[in-house]
Amino acid sequence: MASIFSRIIAGELPARFVWKDESCVAFLSIRPLRPGHVLVVPREEIDHWIDLQAGLLAHLAETAQAIGKAQMAGFKPVRIGVMLAGLEVPHSHIHVVPIRGVHDLDFDNQDPNPDPAMMDDAAETLRRELRKLGYAQVAD
Repeated sequence: MASIFSRIIAGELPARFVWKDESCVAFLSIRPLRPGHVLVVPREEIDHWIDLQAGLLAHLAETAQAIGKAQMAGFKPVRIGVMLAGLEVPHSHIHVVPIRGVHDLDFDNQDPNPDPAMMDDAAETLRRELRKLGYAQVAD
């Protein structure tokens, strides 16, 4: 059975995409830790990040870095937090989160019902900042 991320990538479920390329996608978390929280997900369904090919893992990290630069420009956080947890969905993914402190990476602080307007604004902010940075992979 396909993971929820595979179903999102296939277009079966909605998502606010900010990045798409041949190897991965990035979209907003539906349970954000902070506004602008993005998941960088390989198109290939691989459960554990330690099973990713080195080249794909490097590409995911480069994509997460691009997203982080856009988050820094658009949201002005103290730092950009990155986390590979892999407990909630059996499909490798990187959390990229604009943070004020380490407490912002605590999954107990997820917003289970984020405001749709805030989510739309966050996605558009990220797309705008990615375009400013010159990335052609910005999702429409």
